[in-house]
Amino acid sequence: MADNKISMPGGAFGGLMRYDEEYKSRFMVSPGQVIGFIVAIVIFVTILKVIWPAV
Repeated sequence: MADNKISMPGGAFGGLMRYDEEYKSRFMVSPGQVIGFIVAIVIFVTILKVIWPAV
């Protein structure tokens, strides 16, 4: 029967990388703000298409 032992890679973390959990950025936006911004762009483009239709 086969040996069912699982061996980890030779690295100290078993192949897992741990990155810094907290990233400090100048722009802190919530997911709701991102969705609102996307909706605003869609509405803006739609209005522009109504005002200036393609020739």
